[in-house]
Order: sequence, then C-alpha cells, then structure tokens
Amino acid sequence: MGALDRLRSALHRATAPTRTRRFDAAGGGRRWEGGNYFGRTNTETLGAAEPIRSRARHAVANNGWAANGVEAITTGLVGAGINPASQHPNRDTRRALDAIFRKWCRRADADQRTDFHGLVAAAVRAMVIDGEALLLIVETAEGPKLRLLPSELLDSSKTANLADGGYIVAGVEFGADGTRRAYHISPTKPTDEFSTYAAPIRVDAADVVHLFNPIGAGQVRGVSWLASVLLTLKDLDELTDALLVGQKVAAMVAGFVTDTNATGSLPFDGDQAGSILTSGLEPGTLKVLPAGYDIKFLSPQQAAGAIDFAKLTLRQIAAGLGVPQYLLDGDMSSANYSSLRASLVAFRQRLERIQFNVLVPTLLDPVWRRVVVAAAIRGEIDLGEDVEDALAVEWIMPAQPWVDPSKDAEATAKLLDMGLTSRRRAAAELGWSVDELDAERAADAEREKALGLVAEKPAAPKNETISGGATNGA
Repeated sequence: MGALDRLRSALHRATAPTRTRRFDAAGGGRRWEGGNYFGRTNTETLGAAEPIRSRARHAVANNGWAANGVEAITTGLVGAGINPASQHPNRDTRRALDAIFRKWCRRADADQRTDFHGLVAAAVRAMVIDGEALLLIVETAEGPKLRLLPSELLDSSKTANLADGGYIVAGVEFGADGTRRAYHISPTKPTDEFSTYAAPIRVDAADVVHLFNPIGAGQVRGVSWLASVLLTLKDLDELTDALLVGQKVAAMVAGFVTDTNATGSLPFDGDQAGSILTSGLEPGTLKVLPAGYDIKFLSPQQAAGAIDFAKLTLRQIAAGLGVPQYLLDGDMSSANYSSLRASLVAFRQRLERIQFNVLVPTLLDPVWRRVVVAAAIRGEIDLGEDVEDALAVEWIMPAQPWVDPSKDAEATAKLLDMGLTSRRRAAAELGWSVDELDAERAADAEREKALGLVAEKPAAPKNETISGGATNGA
C-alpha cells in the first residue's frame, strides 16, 4: 500500500461513524439510575433470604391475596397426598412394599400432629413462604420419623473453610468434591420466644431433607417465592387502604360552615347545642342559617381508574406467583371455559415441573428409600439381591380436576382406543396406582358375586326356531 492509499484509509477511519456493539439493557442513563443489578446468585440469596422470609411471613399472615396464592400453590402441588407405587418386578413384593409405606405414613410425624401427607404439605408451604423447608429424619424404635423444623434453625452464620478441603456455607457443609455431607442446626427449640446463642449441632446430610427450589446454579439456601411480589403487595395494601378510607369519608355526611361575611362569630352556641352539626339531618328537613353563612358538604373524588389499576396489580402478583388470577382474587366475572382451561394447563405444567424436579428427588425418593431400608433391617421384607429394584418407585401425584370432566373422560377413552396411552398412565393422571385400581375392581367383583348382587346371565338357546307355534331345537 502506497503513501496515498494509507492517507485515504486514515481519512476514512476518521470520518466514519462510531459503531458500538452492546445490549440496551447493559447500558446506563436516567432509566437505570438506582443501581438495578444482581450479583452472584448464592451471594444475593444468602444476603436477602432472612428479611424476605420475615416479610413473606407477615404478608401471608395479614394479606388475604398472598395467603390465597400460597394455598393455591400448596394445594396444587400436594392435594390430598402424593402416594408411592413400588416398581419392584415381583407383584407380591410390590404389594408388600406399598403396604409397609402406607402403614408408616400414619406414624411418620415425630411430633404426632399429622401423617406423612400432612408433613409434605407443611414442608411445601414452608418452601413457598420461607423459600426452604427443613425436615429432620429421627430414628426411633418404630423406625424412621420426620420432624419439620423452622428454616431459621439452620445456622446461616456458620461459614468456614475446613482442613480437609471441605467448607461450610450458611450452615451447610460440603466435602472437597462439592457434595453436601452435613448440616449445622441450632439446638434452640422452635417454641423459644427469644433466640439465644447455642453452638449448632452437626447433623449428617443423610438425616436431613433440605427442600428448596433453586433459582440459579451454586445456590445453597432457598429464598421465598414471594420475593418478586412483596413490594407490589405492600403497594397494593396501601392503595386499597386509601380507597377504603376514601369510601368511608364519602359515606359520611360531613360539612363545613363558612362565614362569607367574615363576622368572626358562629351561627350556634359555643357547645354547638341545637346546631345543624348536632341536631342532625333527616329526610325532608330544612335548616336555616343566619345571613352571611354557608355550608359545604365534603364530597371526596376517587382517583380515576383506581379499581382497574388494582386489578392490573393483582394480575402482576398472580404472574409473579405463577398462579391463575382467579385463584388469587376469586374473581370469575370475566372467565369462560376456554380461558379457565388455558390458565389451568399452564398452571399444571408448572406444578408438574416442581413435583418431579424438586419434590421427588429432594423429598419423596429419599424418604421412600429410608423407610424401605429400615423395614428390611427389621426383617419385615426381603429386598433380594437387586436392591435397586426394591427401591424403584413411581409417585402418583394428586388428580387435577378439569373444568369439564366428561370431555376429559371422552378424550382419555379415545387415546386408550387409539393406543396412544396406557391404563397405567391414565390411572396415574387420576391420582391412582393402576395396581391398586385393578385390585379394588377385582375385590368389588368378588364381593358382589358373594352377596348375589350380580345376576347370572342365562345361557343362550341353541338353534331354536319357531314355526307355526311349534319349537324345534337341536
């Protein structure tokens, strides 16, 4: 390249427009004032978990919409109970394992307040409100039992590096390979009104169920599911309070007497006896004021569109919680079959993700393995050589009723006829184990037969013909 060419290139670079590659969301300016930034997931969640948990508990205890949203999520995830169905290849062993777990369910609570299904519901509710749930597996003479602990008993101040390469983060101990191996739990009783310092007790990770739904990689502790809507809930509370006070004031007959002549005196006695302020107004009453006085009644004006704005805010809260709006506010005025079904489909897909990606691997499977192994140690059942077969289990989630059950039944029947689904899958969608369903159907048939409730079908006649009043049979 000659000198003239280099000069032309330099002039082109100097006069060419500047091009900057960037995301607008990564830029600055007035709209980003205030520092809307989010650091590492674990750092942010650990720093914010405690105040968010406290505010979430207050919101659920005092705000009807927040309480309704939490109950909708809990009921959708757990329902009346999540039941296991053993997948052992031997039919008799399957029945024995299912029977052992059903028997254990009734005495699963170490505090003797509920059963296994009640504990799961309480743990899920704690996970939604507090962000995490802590279940301690207690070994007793009757086998393992579960005790639900407040999440704050997991010592969040316990953070250290260990000599063997392991480390502790917010009360959770990890090995050098990053696997959880212990939890440091405060021995403080949940009933203590005031917290006092007591050295945390190290509990093996096999004896603890730590239930939470992570929002990012590397997260150690959970954060309340209400985190994204707490500020909106507070603003909505203030808005509804202001609207309510405005309605109260508007409903009152309140007036102001004005002295148009500026005489400086009142048109009634000092104690207001007999005045229009104390004698009241009745239908058809005419009150006469002295000359120079006027009265103006208070008539506050409501903010235009306040109700529509409140509904928009409720939709925002419902979206933040991941529930259909009508499950939050109970308003069905604008709902129809199509909108209800569409919202239910999205809601149930979210529930299924949490059920099978969080509840099953974190809570349900570990408890099943613990109960089955304990039964084998006590000699109640022989697991055989292949322990993995004995521990295989399918969890039957609670049935989710649809808007129109008859149409869903017809659709399921068509799928069965076309071979696009199985009876096992169809029964599971209804909250049943197909083995239990078939056993109950067989038992019903035997009982009806024993009680004579099923009439015997008469044998079909063989080649009978009737001709001219005569019967000829083979």
